[in-house]
Amino acid sequence: MRFDLVTIFPQFFAGPLDHGIVRKAREAGIVDIGIQDLREFTKDRHRTVDDRPFGGGEGMVLKPEPLFEAVEALLGQPMGNAGEGKAVDSGIAIVLLSAAGKMFRQDTARRFAELRRIVFLCGRYEGVDERVAEHLATEETSIGDLVLSGGELAAALVIDAVTRLLPGALGNEASTQNESFRADGSHAQSGGQVPVGSLGSASLPAASRSEDNLRGVLLDYPQYTRPAEFRGWAVPEVLIGGNHAAVAKWRRAAAIEKTRRNRPDLLR
Repeated sequence: MRFDLVTIFPQFFAGPLDHGIVRKAREAGIVDIGIQDLREFTKDRHRTVDDRPFGGGEGMVLKPEPLFEAVEALLGQPMGNAGEGKAVDSGIAIVLLSAAGKMFRQDTARRFAELRRIVFLCGRYEGVDERVAEHLATEETSIGDLVLSGGELAAALVIDAVTRLLPGALGNEASTQNESFRADGSHAQSGGQVPVGSLGSASLPAASRSEDNLRGVLLDYPQYTRPAEFRGWAVPEVLIGGNHAAVAKWRRAAAIEKTRRNRPDLLR
């Protein structure tokens, strides 16, 4: 299996992937891991990968252009424009580590282990332009309800969980059959590990308000940054219009929709 990591901190992975099962699997040729510096796909002298979000807000958002171009270079194929479907075959996944993603569980790891290649997009700052999640990534994944400064550690955790399920990685195939978490997410034994994780980016879920009888928490609203139009995908007009009340209303509705789609468990 091939893992590709797209990151602005390529040196981060010098340690986590050089030990234990992952190291042994690499040495045995069971897995191959490539690390891609996102800044190599920028075009300005400052190697800028982020910009301020449309509609206002704190922090910076990763731009779509370098992420699209990095994946296209890795896969050796164009990733499309508006009106075109994602041209990724069934043996490849492009995984965005994101605060707004679906929860990574043991059954997800088993599904990933059936693939031949996974490209991980490591989020940073306050998020990633939503066009990456909608039109480039095949999966948007979170590994828990806590916050890290980026998706690199989350990606390393997913690689570890997937690698140990690959034939030959552990040496004893039966050892994956009686683990703390079965494929269905149930506990196989008491006293086992508890799932740990990261939101994969620096965005906190926004607390829900009382209107609409909504309870629980919401994922962060979708973020967009420059360019306003990218490959035919335009930023929602409301974010550019300057009407702050309309922006707030749109963001709340978008956050509710994304939470219902990716993390319905948060809406009690």
